[in-house]
Amino acid sequence: MNGLNGVRRALRSPQFWCCVAICAAALAARLIPGPRTIDDAFITFRYARNLLAGSGFVYNPGEAVLGTTTPLYTLLMAGLGAPWGAANAPFPTLALVVNALADAATCLLLIWLGKRAGARWAGWATAAVWAVAPFSVTFAIGGLETSLYVLLLTGTTAAALSGRRTTAALLGALALLTRPDALILLGPLVLERAYAAFLARPRQKLRWSEAAAFGLPVLAWGAFAALTFGSPLPNSILAKAVAYHLQPADALIRLIQHYATPFLEENLLGAPLAIAIGIVLYPSLCLIGSLAAFKNAPLLLPWLLYPWLYLATFALPNPLIFRWYLTPPLPAYFLLILFGMERVMAGLLRLNRKGGEGLGDRGLAPRRSGIVLAVVLIFPLIFTLSDWQMHPDHGPDQPAPEMAFIKLELLYRQAAGRIAPLMDALSGGGSRTAPTLAAGDVGVLGFYTPARILDTVGLNSPVSSRYYPLPADQYVINYAIPAQLILDQRPDFVVILEVYGRETLLKDASFLQQYCLLQKIDTDMYGSDGMLIFQRTSP
Repeated sequence: MNGLNGVRRALRSPQFWCCVAICAAALAARLIPGPRTIDDAFITFRYARNLLAGSGFVYNPGEAVLGTTTPLYTLLMAGLGAPWGAANAPFPTLALVVNALADAATCLLLIWLGKRAGARWAGWATAAVWAVAPFSVTFAIGGLETSLYVLLLTGTTAAALSGRRTTAALLGALALLTRPDALILLGPLVLERAYAAFLARPRQKLRWSEAAAFGLPVLAWGAFAALTFGSPLPNSILAKAVAYHLQPADALIRLIQHYATPFLEENLLGAPLAIAIGIVLYPSLCLIGSLAAFKNAPLLLPWLLYPWLYLATFALPNPLIFRWYLTPPLPAYFLLILFGMERVMAGLLRLNRKGGEGLGDRGLAPRRSGIVLAVVLIFPLIFTLSDWQMHPDHGPDQPAPEMAFIKLELLYRQAAGRIAPLMDALSGGGSRTAPTLAAGDVGVLGFYTPARILDTVGLNSPVSSRYYPLPADQYVINYAIPAQLILDQRPDFVVILEVYGRETLLKDASFLQQYCLLQKIDTDMYGSDGMLIFQRTSP
């Protein structure tokens, strides 16, 4: 009877229906666009497909290389795809459903964290913005592990804050197995837990269940990876470090721009003005929100520091910053900015904050409270929604963020359709070894052709890293392909954007003698003069 009364009270609660609305918005914002799968996601799907086919945790059958940084997500895709089998598993759709549910769950956790931090409105506003934010939606419909990763990080924080330490340990382990940079948040959380266990008075003893919840999954994967691949560290980490050519502060500059325009303000204000305002405004609001949140919930400190630790961790080694690298710190950054904004507005309007934290509390003057809610919610939503397009200029004609561009993926799909029949003919219908295809972007080509892939960046092909770094004058753009790599490895096909080979392959007489141009697909992507499909003609 008490349970039934609780259900009735929940159904009469404004908070309940607001949660339902936000979750529904999160699901709709991902299911309506449908899959717009990003090239890197197809790499994960190929690993999952090979697992289902019995080839093992490999990208190329017979080659034990750990080229993915997300083993947990790969295993999840393989498990979900099992009912369909390797040949028919609808991985893009499976990823979309998983990611939509994960983002909806993250919205609920953000509401809860906002309440625990003492924010009256900021948690709700953050959840509403996260439901439709292009940096959230794009990679959910793009098939990447980002949504699951963000959910696990947020869930780890919430569990630690609520004292569910074993749950926090397990979620932390799963986050680490989803992406290794989870250590940026887990490090401070472990330090905080160690302080509570060994230095605080009274001490909160470390339990065996906590150590087991974290240690067993991590050690199990580490042992498997060490035995299978020789190291638990993904080969892609080293490959990216040597293949890409960057100026010393490229990553820092990109991150500063991102932190100055978290809601994509440049769409309406233009980049120069948006960055000039945001580079001062948002860190200031974040600081105000962080101080208020720490006062109300000191155990939130690791999460409060996370956006800035994330910035420092990626800025110092200066990697090439892909779009999806910019998403993980945003839930905390959004909440702290909007909490800071709430505090500033409350101070300006001299609101009475004695009425509690929850939605529907009556301690605030209703009219002034409405002003605060309007500013905290509508301000970020105006900028966030400006990136959405009702009719994208490519891909499915369904509403989607402009950020969710897949023009390059569509070009590679076209190239795959051109060469897949030729590969079938070369391999005798599968009776002989699969032909080798060399490319810098290997996701779509690897998923939609039967080829053995020579990854010219080296993520899945360690041999490629021997040919890097290239001389600086050969980098028109990152992904420039060493001519000697192709000449030595002799792949049957080479698929490149023209700009990838402009100063290397296309100026090498030996390459041009050994390979003929099968097709040029028109595109000016990244300043290219087409996408080029070559086939080896020399024996």
